[in-house]
Amino acid sequence: MSYQQLLADILRNVLQIDKQFTDSTPLLGAIAEFDSMAVIAVITELEDQLGIEINDDEISAEVFESFGQLRKFVEQKQAA
Repeated sequence: MSYQQLLADILRNVLQIDKQFTDSTPLLGAIAEFDSMAVIAVITELEDQLGIEINDDEISAEVFESFGQLRKFVEQKQAA
């Protein structure tokens, strides 16, 4: 499964929405369900499913600006 598919599945599950995501899909501020609690839930799911650790200082609004930004962040974390 690609990061794009896994990330989309996590977002649909956490946000409890049925939405298709592309790299240009805006997230934070554009999807009503995507609030601070959802950010924490998404991070937790990413850490659990990918075995990565995301530090507090790595989390910013820019990372969650769009689906593409979040996907790139996840790919970089996985490659590290």
